[in-house]
Amino acid sequence: MMHHVTLLIGGNQGDRHQYINHTTELVRQRIGSVVALSGIYETEPWGNFDIQNSEIGILNFLNCALLVETEMTPEQVLHEALAIEASQGRVRTEDAPVVDAGERVYHSRPMDIDIIFYDNLVMDTPDLQIPHPRMHLRRFVLEPLAEIMPQYRHPILDKTVEELLHEIIQKETLASL
Repeated sequence: MMHHVTLLIGGNQGDRHQYINHTTELVRQRIGSVVALSGIYETEPWGNFDIQNSEIGILNFLNCALLVETEMTPEQVLHEALAIEASQGRVRTEDAPVVDAGERVYHSRPMDIDIIFYDNLVMDTPDLQIPHPRMHLRRFVLEPLAEIMPQYRHPILDKTVEELLHEIIQKETLASL
């Protein structure tokens, strides 16, 4: 049975465009057929970002969204996504530093692959949460998603990707006043 999985890929180290292109090809080879691909979006790092380990300063992230047809289970997609990240030089630390209020500290990386949606599945395990639990709070996720699947309805929030993006833009506009 074919499933649709939505991935967000991106990074801010090295030749960022090359990493995006190569990762897209690896997704095709290892996960499934890419049936929709957004443009590439450049954004500043999000959240609490570790600047101590950056020799040249922090580069902006490049991100794009992929809609992939696959026969894999969500766990198999996660396994392959982690393997692709590792093949691109991503090093994950199990004990990511946490700052006040339990907020994570984020780090530069050559490639990050997030599973955003898998069909209309809602899943919450220690290893995998679908839909991605913070995707609706991140414009850098919603913009490329809105390009390839604006009318997709979030299975928990019951709002379209386009509606979620509009809400973020409204909040940003109000905050800037």
